[in-house]
Amino acid sequence: FSSVQLMCSRKLVLDESTTRQAMQLFKETKIILLSSMSSLGSGSPEEIERSWCACVLYCVSKLGNAGKAKEDRGITLRQILRAFDLKIVDFFKEMPQFCIKVGFILTGLYGSDWEKRLELQELQANLVHLCSLGRHYRRAYQELFLLNDGKPANNSSELNVQQASEYYDFGWLLFLVLRNQASSAVKNLLTSTTELVSVLAVLIIHIPVRLRNFSIEDSSCFAKKSDKGVNLIASLCERYLTSEDELSKALQKTNILIKDILKKKPCSDVSECQQGSLSFIDPEGLTFFKNFLEEDSLKSSLQVLEKEYVNGLDTKGELDARMFANEEDSLLGSGSLSGGALKLPGTKRKYDDVMASPTKSTASRAPMSPPRFCPSPNGNSFCNSKMAPFTPVSTAMTTAKWLRSAISPLPSKPSGELLRFFSACDKDVTDDITCRAAIILGAIFTGSSFGERMCTSLRNTSGMDAIWTEQRKMEALKLYYRVLESMCRAESQILSGSNLTSLLSNERFHRCMIACSAELVLATHKTVTMMFPAVLEKTGITAFDLSKVIESFVRHEDSLPRELKRHLNSLEERLLESMAWEKGSSMYNSLIVARPTLSAEINRLGLLAEPMPSLDAIAVHHDISLGGLPPLPFHKQPGSSFGK
Repeated sequence: FSSVQLMCSRKLVLDESTTRQAMQLFKETKIILLSSMSSLGSGSPEEIERSWCACVLYCVSKLGNAGKAKEDRGITLRQILRAFDLKIVDFFKEMPQFCIKVGFILTGLYGSDWEKRLELQELQANLVHLCSLGRHYRRAYQELFLLNDGKPANNSSELNVQQASEYYDFGWLLFLVLRNQASSAVKNLLTSTTELVSVLAVLIIHIPVRLRNFSIEDSSCFAKKSDKGVNLIASLCERYLTSEDELSKALQKTNILIKDILKKKPCSDVSECQQGSLSFIDPEGLTFFKNFLEEDSLKSSLQVLEKEYVNGLDTKGELDARMFANEEDSLLGSGSLSGGALKLPGTKRKYDDVMASPTKSTASRAPMSPPRFCPSPNGNSFCNSKMAPFTPVSTAMTTAKWLRSAISPLPSKPSGELLRFFSACDKDVTDDITCRAAIILGAIFTGSSFGERMCTSLRNTSGMDAIWTEQRKMEALKLYYRVLESMCRAESQILSGSNLTSLLSNERFHRCMIACSAELVLATHKTVTMMFPAVLEKTGITAFDLSKVIESFVRHEDSLPRELKRHLNSLEERLLESMAWEKGSSMYNSLIVARPTLSAEINRLGLLAEPMPSLDAIAVHHDISLGGLPPLPFHKQPGSSFGK
């Protein structure tokens, strides 16, 4: 007990209030710790106690400092793990057990919403993303660049090896600073991957040609060409499955960072550089910084990036993400974060990545080491190599390509055929359906939606976040109309008619369809926030409601990528195995209709679902403007079996 107090006051230098809260929580949970030693892992009692104390301090840091600015909260997970000499994987294995055992105590101290405010899901998703991105960067660097000049090991070549390592460090640090500079409430894997590809573009045109692992004029991997040479942006987009428009925007942000933070000036006359790194490359859309990565400039740029990143660690990052570019980092633990610790909804694949907390200061931190290189016989491994299939990043980019090519080009309004189905109902439901979609999607895709999950205010959401949110909302809307049309077409064939009043007037059915569409868009972009089941809260439906729609949704969208089908199937399993049986599930409302004899017991236990919130209430709660369209009052449609 005294050792914990000593750790708080000396090693972590916590303020009096935080120390007092930590001691209180440790005191109240100590009896649970002592009685649970045998079930809390295979480590020694001392190791188990250290893990328990780390969990206590993390809870206090997140729950006991509500209302304070993030930079004033005093302690991060990174500092906690460093103080208790713990690995990140081990922490995430123990934290769920801790929460299960002491949840009632946390509720008494911090309120019933403590689990959401801990942000464990968001933190783990961010770490899994960083681990995937680190692996993606290592592989890409290995394909693009040589470790050295290919000379025998001697004093001069050792210098070349060190320089190559610094180029590797520079690329990852540039990405991390870019990621932090562009930090948004809607941080996601796709945007981060595009930013990483923009960094690769910068490296390609600035790292000395002698270190290239390819010949750009002969490489089939730079197949996109114009009359001025290789179209680098288009070629990288084809290689890494990203969007040319998005990559161009990311490259602009990267160039601005280089100018503003590294104080480098763009080359005004690109023709001066045509005989160097830009030879055989079309300079259109590219910015070249002369002597940018020469030896002296590289060292100073690394120092500036290091300082910029470290300064942002305590305010914008829980952990030191520099470790994720180094697969041999001695600080890395062993195990699978997503497979063995917190279960991320819809995630079944076990990543072989390893994570840990930094335990060294910035001054003593060893440089990041690039992966072991295996030069190809012809010196052109980039051209002959293939991206490893089914990595988290490549899978995400493939799925995003489907969304970009199959869904984004669609109109954001119902098609002529769908409008005919709407008007063929007993009452034209066009206004009802379009207005409902605007309200529900407005509730899901708002800055406040993401902010509430992060426990921060997003009233000053950047314009870029607003654009991103609007784009995702439009994708969900288009997908909703597309699948709805397919369902209507199939239903009309079954009924041999176009009057689909029972289906199209069912409020609950439409909300579930919209929820499915939104969930798929969020899953495609792999957002760190707004992860399932947040979409249920925003739409006002229950897990049981959604489970009844998933199978039909998948069946009526033939082009749905396998990964998204797996995501929906895993959600369906989760819904039916656990969530549908929770108190407040609409399943009990349906059960009373099917088995009236159970009514008394279900009512006695208080299992029935609350009435579904009206569209009016949702619109008012989220301050949704419908551009003159009147919000719809909620009403039940007795003609449909879906909502019963």
